[in-house]
Amino acid sequence: MKELVILVNEQDEQIGLMEKMEAHEKALLHRAFSVFVLNDKKELMLQQRAAGKYHSPLLWANTCCSHQRDGETSLAAGKRRLQEEMGFDCELKELFSFIYKAPFSNGLTEHELDHVMIGSYNEAPIINTDEVESYKWMSLEAVKKDMELQAEIYTEWFKIIFDKFYHHLKV
Repeated sequence: MKELVILVNEQDEQIGLMEKMEAHEKALLHRAFSVFVLNDKKELMLQQRAAGKYHSPLLWANTCCSHQRDGETSLAAGKRRLQEEMGFDCELKELFSFIYKAPFSNGLTEHELDHVMIGSYNEAPIINTDEVESYKWMSLEAVKKDMELQAEIYTEWFKIIFDKFYHHLKV
């Protein structure tokens, strides 16, 4: 079954549905979400994308991210994907949303209206190895410094989203 994404305008109003790959090939604006899970030490759970991913394999990103399904709220989608990718559930809260565009060397482009969420969890995840290669906990300061030193090991969208997330928490 092909996965559909929700095409939106800049006000996040749904204007249609399209197969995910086609939307990324045409760089059309669509709804997405990014989940950031922190533990009690204020460390962020990062995931390393699985080697078999069609773009950005083995790069590090936030705890999980994906696309809402038609009729699914952002929070419900975030909880669903967190369970599917990382094998756990936690309460999520939406922090903000914004639009970004990130082209990839394989001709695909992420053009998303991204809903950024935060949650809290202290245990080890049970990763789905079809989706996730590995995980690690890092302080926000350590992530920020590491991105400056070795930006190439992080996904393009995570570099954009992390900066906004970091500044949102620091305000």
